[in-house]
Amino acid sequence: MKDPRIEKLAYNLINYSVSLQPGEKVLIENFGVQKELVTSLIAEAYKAGGFPFVSLKEPQIDREMMLGANPEQYAKIAEFEGNVMKEMDAYIGLRAGDNINELSDVPAEKLKINGETVGKMHTNIRVKQTKWVVLRYPSSSMAQLSKMSTVGFEDFYFQVCTLDYSKMGEAMESLVTLMNQTDRVRLVGEGTDLHFSIKDIPAIKCAGQLNIPDGEVYTAPVRDSINGTITYNTPSPYQGFVFENVSFTFENGKIVKATANDTERINKILDTDEGARFIGEFAIGVNPFIHEPMQDILFDEKIEGSFHFTPGQCYDEAPNGNNSAIHWDLVNIQRPEYGGGEIYFDDILIRKDGRFVIPELEKLNPENLI
Repeated sequence: MKDPRIEKLAYNLINYSVSLQPGEKVLIENFGVQKELVTSLIAEAYKAGGFPFVSLKEPQIDREMMLGANPEQYAKIAEFEGNVMKEMDAYIGLRAGDNINELSDVPAEKLKINGETVGKMHTNIRVKQTKWVVLRYPSSSMAQLSKMSTVGFEDFYFQVCTLDYSKMGEAMESLVTLMNQTDRVRLVGEGTDLHFSIKDIPAIKCAGQLNIPDGEVYTAPVRDSINGTITYNTPSPYQGFVFENVSFTFENGKIVKATANDTERINKILDTDEGARFIGEFAIGVNPFIHEPMQDILFDEKIEGSFHFTPGQCYDEAPNGNNSAIHWDLVNIQRPEYGGGEIYFDDILIRKDGRFVIPELEKLNPENLI
């Protein structure tokens, strides 16, 4: 007997997230997810009149491939996968695995090869040319990271992932409007006093049509406008290592000082290319069901009362001219139990200690989204 929660999630992914239409082709790319969701997605795609295609991958196999990666080989892999992606109208990326640190022993130069080939293919073809959504799937590893039982985490997962995202999308409109009217932003908190401009860079709402779970509104800073210091208060896995106590100091947009629990390693990442020391995204998280970090960015970047400030590649929808092989979402939570903090737009306080404090944004406070 199929779990009705899985069937509901599959229905939402096909009919809301990618809005599959009759005759459209959807690629379901599965990294280690249980077959029940994949089969449900296939069934829903057929019901919608679409044509499902399935690619099955495994994290351990990906690791072995990357260990011996060379640029010529991975350019061919990117070309091969890109030719498939060009034929698709929609893409659903499923991610799961028993070990979040599966790539921890893959050398940085090998990860860079993957990012500059397959990663850029996704940026240039999948993101630009398809209707897409990416999601994790519950596993024992994720339950451990969230400090929950397996069953308890599954209940949390389906509550978060089947939220009424259309209601959230309506509530986000006021924030989108305000961000589009804003020039100067200031972020204040423990170890953080940062200011920058978002003038004339579009604000984009994310309400279940690109990521599941979802719940953020993002834009990008004017590339050279950032000055000050930011300290992130959530752990962040990246390239197989969990970074903590990350702090950046900016001068005219560039990270001129970076420290963390492994300062040498983080500076190597920021030296990937010129754009890695500049910021490609600023986003505000509002998901009412996600409260604590669990070292999974698809969840952590949506945490209620959070923001993220992202070194690397900007999005085409909110362009600031920054190009990079990396895009690393680092999260700061501003609720009181995490030290509090404020967000100002043009010197007006719009959020304090994780709660919106001006009337037009109060509909985004958690009690109004559930």
